[in-house]
Amino acid sequence: MARPRAVPPSLRVERQMLRDGATALACLDEVGRGALCGPVTIGVVVVTADSKPAPAGVRDSKLLTPAARLALVPRIQRWAAAWSVGHAGPAEIDEYGIIAALRLAGQRALDGLALTPDAALLDGNHDYLSPPAQGTLFDDGPVLPAPVCAVPPVTTMIKADMKCAAVAAASVLAKTTRDALLLELAAEHPEYGWHDNKGYASAEHVDALRRLGPTVHHRRSWRLPGVGEEAAEAVRTEVAGAVPVL
Repeated sequence: MARPRAVPPSLRVERQMLRDGATALACLDEVGRGALCGPVTIGVVVVTADSKPAPAGVRDSKLLTPAARLALVPRIQRWAAAWSVGHAGPAEIDEYGIIAALRLAGQRALDGLALTPDAALLDGNHDYLSPPAQGTLFDDGPVLPAPVCAVPPVTTMIKADMKCAAVAAASVLAKTTRDALLLELAAEHPEYGWHDNKGYASAEHVDALRRLGPTVHHRRSWRLPGVGEEAAEAVRTEVAGAVPVL
C-alpha cells in the first residue's frame, strides 16, 4: 500500500493568529539543542497579514538536503517581513543551562529583527522564550542572564516546524547558519568530524572525544560520551559557575 504523501506546511495557523489580533507574528525554531558542541541557534521569521505564501519547497530543515536548504535561504529572506538568527555559545550553555541558553539565543534573534513583533509562535511544547517567573533569595541554580529584549506573548505548538510554513522557514535559516559555523570550527579541529556530524554524537565524534578529549567548543558541563568520568569531572570544574549536568 502506498504511503500517504506528506502534507507540506502552510500559513494556515499563522494567518489565524494574525486574524486573531497579531500584526507581526514572529515564528521561531531551534537547532543544536542536543549537540555536544557548538552553539544552540534559533531562527526567526516574521509574517504579517500582507505576507504571500511561503516559497515553494519550504519544509522543516530536517527533511531537506543541504543543497535544498541553501537554495531556500535567499528566497526565505526576500519573502519574510523580517528575519534574524541568534546564538548562545557553549560557555553560556555551561554557565546557564540549556533552557536559559535557548532563551538567550531566541531573544538575541528577536532583538536582531528589523521590526518589533507583537506575538510569537514557537515550535515545541515548552515556552523557553519568555523570562521565567521572578525567583526568591532562596532559589538554587545559576544566575540567569538579563533579558535581551521584550518578548511578545508566546504560543507553543508541537511539530510547528512540520505544520507551519513560517516556522519551517525559520528552521532552515537556523540550520544553515549553524551548519556554516560548524564548518568553520571543523577546519580548526578536523579530527571530530564536525563537517559531517555538525557537533552531534556520531561514532567519529565520540571516538575523537575518547582519544583527544573535549575542545573549548564542547559543552563541558555535559556528560560527554567517550570522555571518562574523571576527565569529564575535571573539565566540568574548569567552567566558572558550572551547572548540574542536563
